Amino acid sequence: MITCRVLGPIEVIVDGAPAPAELLWRKHLALLVYLARSPKRARTREHLCGLLWPEKEESAARHSLNEALRVLRKSAVDEGLGTTAGQVRLAADVVRLDSDALETLMAGGAWADAAALVAGEFLEGFAVPGADGFEDWLAAERRHWTGRSVAALLGWSGELLRQGHAALALDAAVRAEALDSVSNAAACGVMTALAGMGDAGSALAHAERFAGRLRELGTTPAEETRQITERIRKGRLRPRQPSPQPGQVEHRRAPLVGRGTELGTLLDLWDRCRAGQGATAIVLEGESGTGKTRLLEELAGRAVLSGATVALVRAVESDGTDEMSGILGLARGGLLDAPGIPAAAPEALAGFAAHLPEWAERFRSAVDLAPMPLSRAFSTVTAAAAGDGPILLAIDDAQWADHASLLALLAQLRDLPSAPLCLVLATTPQPPRDELDELRHRLGADVPGVTLALSPLGGDALRQLAAWALPSYDAMALERVSRRVASDSAGIPFLAVELLAAVAQGLDLKQGAAAWPAPSHTLTQTLPSELPDTVVAALRIGFRRLGEDARQVLAAAAVLGGRTTGPLLTRATGLPAERVEAALDELEWQRWLEVDGLGYGFVATLARLVVARDMMTPGQQARVRERSGLSPVPTDASGS
Repeated sequence: MITCRVLGPIEVIVDGAPAPAELLWRKHLALLVYLARSPKRARTREHLCGLLWPEKEESAARHSLNEALRVLRKSAVDEGLGTTAGQVRLAADVVRLDSDALETLMAGGAWADAAALVAGEFLEGFAVPGADGFEDWLAAERRHWTGRSVAALLGWSGELLRQGHAALALDAAVRAEALDSVSNAAACGVMTALAGMGDAGSALAHAERFAGRLRELGTTPAEETRQITERIRKGRLRPRQPSPQPGQVEHRRAPLVGRGTELGTLLDLWDRCRAGQGATAIVLEGESGTGKTRLLEELAGRAVLSGATVALVRAVESDGTDEMSGILGLARGGLLDAPGIPAAAPEALAGFAAHLPEWAERFRSAVDLAPMPLSRAFSTVTAAAAGDGPILLAIDDAQWADHASLLALLAQLRDLPSAPLCLVLATTPQPPRDELDELRHRLGADVPGVTLALSPLGGDALRQLAAWALPSYDAMALERVSRRVASDSAGIPFLAVELLAAVAQGLDLKQGAAAWPAPSHTLTQTLPSELPDTVVAALRIGFRRLGEDARQVLAAAAVLGGRTTGPLLTRATGLPAERVEAALDELEWQRWLEVDGLGYGFVATLARLVVARDMMTPGQQARVRERSGLSPVPTDASGS
C-alpha cells in the first residue's frame, strides 16, 4: 500500500515506511500521482509517454515509462498495476491520496479532520521541467484542490464559530486565505471570525485590504463580500477592544467555553427560523452571571451577519411598572433598522412616533395621524419587518419586563406563526413570571422552540479558562487553580473570569473556602457581604485594571443603579462626553457593562453591588447623585 500526501509538499509512505529513493524520482512520483488522479485510474501508454517524456524519441520514451513502471511494481503495487491492451491501470486500493480522503471527510461533515489534511497547495513546490502537458495538468489540479482546501478550512471555521471559538475560527479562515488570497469566500470567513471576536474595526480594515488586492487585478469584491462588509459596518456589533492606557494592564476578552452546545442549539433554531420554517421562541434561563448575556450577544452577532434585523433590550427592575417599556426598548434597540418597516400602516408608525423622537424624525408624514395603540402598532410593524427578512427580538433579564410587553411579544408567536421571527427571552429563575411560565409550557407543543437552562461551568470548562488566563501554568497547577476557582466562583463564568484574571495579577487563592451561595439563596439574592473574600478581591483587582476614566464611569454607574445613559454618566462624573464614551467602550469590552437601545447596565448585579460598596465613599456617592440630579442619599450595600 502506497500512501501519498499531496495537499502540501508531497510525502510518500510505502507499507508504513518511508518510500525507497528511486520511487521519489521526480517523474516516478509524477506518474504515480497522475495515475491515481486519472479517470478510472487508467491511461494509455502513448498518453503517458507524451505527457512525461515529450522530449524523447518514441522508443526512448517507452523505455523510460517501462523503467518507471518497474519501480512502481517494486513499491508494493505489483499485483495492483496492470499494463495490458496498451493501457496502464492502478487498482483502486493500491494508492491512497489524502485528497481523496479530504472529499470523503467533507461529504460527511467531518470538518476538523478535513481541515487537518490541508498542509498547503496541491503538490506544493513540485514540478517536472520540460513536461509542459504535465505542468498544465498540475496547474489545473492545484486550482481545483485549492478551492476544495479553502472550502474545508472554511467549513471548519464555521463549525468553530458555532461552538463559540471565534479565535480558532479566525486561524482556520486565515489559513484558507493564505491558500487563495483573492478568494471572496476566504475573505468573508476572516471578516466573519473577526466580527465574532468583537473586532469590527479589524474586519472592516481586512475588507479594505482585500478590495485593494482585487483592484490590482482589475476586479472588485463579489456581492456576498460587499454584503458582509456592509452588515459589519452597520451592524450592532460589540465595540473594538480599546488599547490599554499607559500603565494599564491589558485584559483580554475571555473565550466562550462550556457553552458550545447551547450556542449550537441557538444557531440551529435561528437557521431554521430564517430559512422559512416558522416563528421560533427560546427561553434562556440561568442565574445572574451564568452567561445568558454572552450567548445573546453571540446569537445577535451571527444574526446581523446573516442579514437579519436584530432588536435587543435589557430590562431593569423599574421597567416592571412602566407599561410597554419593553416594546419601546425594542423599537429603539434595532427594530427601526428593519428594511420592511416603511411598508407598515402609517397609523402604526404614528403609534411609535408618538413616543419615540427617532421614529418621529424618520416618519414625519405619520406624526399628524391618529396613532394606533402600541400593542397593535407593534404587531403591525413586526409583521412588516418580518415580511422583508428575518428578525430577531430579544429581551435580556426578561424577569423584569413589563406585563404588557411580554403579552405583546407572545401575541406575535400566535399572529405570525409562519414568519421568519425568532423571540429570545433571557431570564433568571427568580422572581417567577406567569407569562414566562406559560411560554415554557407551550414550547415544543404549539410553539416551536426550546427552554435552555444554563448550569454553572464544570471542571473541563474551568480548566480551559484557567489555561487561557494562566498560560505559564503547568497541568498540575492548572488543575489546582481550577478546582479552587470552581469553589470560589460557584462555576459562574463572570466570577470565574475575574478570579483567574486576578490570579494572573498576583491574587493568592487561600485555602478553606466555604460553599456558596447559601442553600437558601440564589446568586441573584446574594449580598456582597456573603461573597467569598477571594471573589471580592478579584472584583477589586479587576476594577483597578481599568483606566482612570473607566473607573470613574463604572463607579458612577454603580451608584446610579438600574439603567444609565452616556449623558447621565457625563453629568454624574463631570468628565467630557468624549472621554465618557471611550470609557463606556472599555467597560463594555471588559464586560462590566452592556448596552441596548435604552442605555447601559451592569452585566452582573453582584459586580455593581461590590463596586458601590467598596469603591466609593459615602461622600463620593452623594456627589455623584447630586450631579446627576438624584437624591443625595447614597446607595447602601444591598443596592436599595
